[in-house]
Amino acid sequence: MKTTLDIPDGLYRRIKAAASRRRRSLRALTIELYRRWLAEQPALPGSARKGSRRDWLERWMRQGRAACRGAGAGPSAREIVHRDRGRLEGNDRRARR
Repeated sequence: MKTTLDIPDGLYRRIKAAASRRRRSLRALTIELYRRWLAEQPALPGSARKGSRRDWLERWMRQGRAACRGAGAGPSAREIVHRDRGRLEGNDRRARR
């Protein structure tokens, strides 16, 4: 398949020079980079590979735990929703009067 990419001139010249020094064509370099990028992507739920759902979930859970470790002290999302729900219900009663 052929495609057209809009690459800034300065970046293109640097890529072309680096590929030339390595005696690689831009086509070969681009294909290699796309393959590497795809290989680094996490498996999505429902993919054909066995166990990929579990692997994806474990990675997702690790990222969630890491995000929670960096969170500051304060109310949980559940507490905030519960508090706001009560506030909104109180406003609804006043509006009906």
